[in-house]
Amino acid sequence: MARALGATLAVYGAAALAEIAGCFAFWAWIRLGRSAWWAMPGVASLCLFAWLLTRADADFAGRAYAAYGGVYIAASLLWLWLVEGVRPDRWDAAGALVCLAGAGLILAGPRGG
Repeated sequence: MARALGATLAVYGAAALAEIAGCFAFWAWIRLGRSAWWAMPGVASLCLFAWLLTRADADFAGRAYAAYGGVYIAASLLWLWLVEGVRPDRWDAAGALVCLAGAGLILAGPRGG
């Protein structure tokens, strides 16, 4: 169980990086005035993101996506800090912790039946 959870978290981490990088490429193009060529690696990164989510150890896509959401939120705040140079505040951190706790419940919660 712990090994599968660790592998899933690694997949989620890689997926978050791919999704955020892909979305940021479009942000850079449209909001920051960068070249439209930024869209090409953005699309590739978003395709990688979608493929990575299929590697998550989950029986149902909806559950995999729901749990991934918490990881995405935390990773987005890391991106804010490390790439954009804006340190998340305590409310950002508290919100991310709540989301990660929810993701943990979704991933590791006991299932009936």
